[in-house]
Amino acid sequence: MIRVLVADDQALLRGSFRLLIDSEDDLVVVGEAADGHEAVTLARTESPDVVLMDVRMPEMDGIAATRQIAGDTRVLILTTFDLDEYVYAALRAGASGFLLKDAPPDDLLKAIRVVAAGETLLAPSVTTRLIGEFVRRPPQQVFRGLDTLTDREREVLALIAHGLSNAELSDRLQLSPGTVKTHIGRLLAKLQARDRAQLVIAAYEAGLVTPRQGPG
Repeated sequence: MIRVLVADDQALLRGSFRLLIDSEDDLVVVGEAADGHEAVTLARTESPDVVLMDVRMPEMDGIAATRQIAGDTRVLILTTFDLDEYVYAALRAGASGFLLKDAPPDDLLKAIRVVAAGETLLAPSVTTRLIGEFVRRPPQQVFRGLDTLTDREREVLALIAHGLSNAELSDRLQLSPGTVKTHIGRLLAKLQARDRAQLVIAAYEAGLVTPRQGPG
């Protein structure tokens, strides 16, 4: 079972998310939080696999809460605002995904499973602008180890930055799923990156990909 914590200041939305999530055989809601403080507390006591995190909440917003939760728990940011500053701040805080609240229910359920599986998810409507944001802003984090990457590892890193899943990487590069996982593991270790989202940041800030560059 994938254990989910729902953090949103609107009780009606929390209830709706719970009904949707609990209707799935492999998903279960283990708690509801009305603000960031509650989200942090429940994340520590309930140990969810994924936190559905609203951005705008009283007391402590979703970005601040994500900074305290991410690392131990994967965070999927949900918001009605597809503004660049929220996406960028959320990923920097350690979020593993970003989805708009008006996404279809099936997309939300898929997003929970994708994030729980260790992958990064971005809503298609914000991905293009987000890429531009990564390049426009001055680097805020230095990823050491870029000069130690092999050509194949750089190729994998660039494709990750364009949003390809492990399965898509396997198909594109004609590599086994196990080999893809090995490359990603080496990238995480060499760059001292916490997760896949940080690999995306590393790729853009290192200039391996640009806003106009497609995945090949």
